[in-house]
Amino acid sequence: MILDATNIIMGRLASFAAKQAQLGETVEIINCEKAIITGNKYTTFDDHKVKLKRGSKSTGPFTNRTADRFVKRAIRGMLNYKRENGMKSFKRIKCYIGVPESFKDKKPEALKKMDITKLSILKYTTVKDVCKIIGGKL
Repeated sequence: MILDATNIIMGRLASFAAKQAQLGETVEIINCEKAIITGNKYTTFDDHKVKLKRGSKSTGPFTNRTADRFVKRAIRGMLNYKRENGMKSFKRIKCYIGVPESFKDKKPEALKKMDITKLSILKYTTVKDVCKIIGGKL
């Protein structure tokens, strides 16, 4: 199953992908940098900056700064990844920045119910912007 994360709410995408992976399906997500995080932009940036300041560089906690790993970490939060079934499900999920060459000719599934246009919220930001603020390279 190939999913396109363009203008899709990240939390809803993560729960859908986790559920499909638990059912035994291989889930591949393209355009992870275009996923949407709802809420006030500056509050979201501040929350992730605070997470970076916790701990130390050598002992962690470590923060994913690239868009594909950022989305995959959100999906991991929807799984029971410390158990065997959760680990197997997590390995079935692949995230990509942009569209890889192997998926150019394939058509991704449409997730119309999870699109940002269905909500009346005007406050949102993209994963790309959040990763840029916390120091990720795209």
